[in-house]
Amino acid sequence: MMLMHILLVEPKYYSQYPPLGLLKISAYHKMLGDTVELIHGCGLPKYKPDRVYVTSLYTWAWRPVWEAVRFYKAMYPKAEVWLGGLYASLLPDHAAKSGADYIHVGLFSEAEDLLPDYAILSESERWRNWDGSIVFTSRGCNNNCGFCAVPLLEGKINLAKRSIKHLIWPGHTKIVLWDNNLLQSPYWRDILSEIEELCRDRNMKVDFNQGLDAALITDEVAERLSKLRYPGRIKVRLGYDYKAKGKFVKRAIERLNAHGIKGRSIMVYTLYNYTDDPEDFFERVRNVLEWGACAYPMRYEPIFALEKNKYISPKWDPQRLEMIQKFRRIVGSGGILPPYNALIEKFKRAKCFDEAFSIWRKKQ
Repeated sequence: MMLMHILLVEPKYYSQYPPLGLLKISAYHKMLGDTVELIHGCGLPKYKPDRVYVTSLYTWAWRPVWEAVRFYKAMYPKAEVWLGGLYASLLPDHAAKSGADYIHVGLFSEAEDLLPDYAILSESERWRNWDGSIVFTSRGCNNNCGFCAVPLLEGKINLAKRSIKHLIWPGHTKIVLWDNNLLQSPYWRDILSEIEELCRDRNMKVDFNQGLDAALITDEVAERLSKLRYPGRIKVRLGYDYKAKGKFVKRAIERLNAHGIKGRSIMVYTLYNYTDDPEDFFERVRNVLEWGACAYPMRYEPIFALEKNKYISPKWDPQRLEMIQKFRRIVGSGGILPPYNALIEKFKRAKCFDEAFSIWRKKQ
């Protein structure tokens, strides 16, 4: 088999994390003996590629993806250009119009269980100081939430791993878990035991980046979480997407508090602009603050949206959506609404959304 030179392309969209899929593809091709390089956006690689892989992220970030595909197609007309990732998997017909030779939908199964090639990040000025091993201990989720793309892309819980040690890069100090619902994995106890061991023996820290299911936070889970080390003030993320989940969120916060994880270390994603209305959202944010945790307002975007922040739910209006953004900028900390006393009292006194999310005015 003829060896190839592979070019991996991360388009110029915003992301807090390096392109995990490309790092796995790099590991796969290096295992085959191919040479690989990584590039950000549209630029001149060191060597002429035989195949180009372009990744993608959110559907509304499709323009830089098309730009990258067309750039490398024009520069290397004899090279195959493959397009994969989240956008390509959700909207393959739209992605095909980019001009890519092949649209890859879903996971690159040959590379799914390989240790990502973090060494290649040294080629990227953007990522060369990256210090975290990104891990899926499982794929999918059993909850089937209508606002989430996971049921469409990955289905129910699957590909659950008993161990993740082989996915931890030597020298990394952080573990970043991207599971959609870790506590639904049949092996969550094994995984938490390994993480506890890595925190203890290798001084690592863990980030449950995609949150934990509040309904599954038992006393056992809370106790085990309290034994781990975390990279920042926020230790646990929960979701409060509709009022019926309130009893589970409250109970989870109480259990975490009882085992030493303070409310200010708990962040609760609070969905809005979905099937809710402003008053429903106001009540949920008030609940989170009164329960002593941090609220993080999370604006709903349709799964197939091609533009960001354009969708307005029938029960919302542009003025109230802007009120939330303004309130987060002025009152919040990094978009988070912390449970400090003045804010809790403001929400307690407020009779409605408009009162709660109005900005304090200084007395004349």
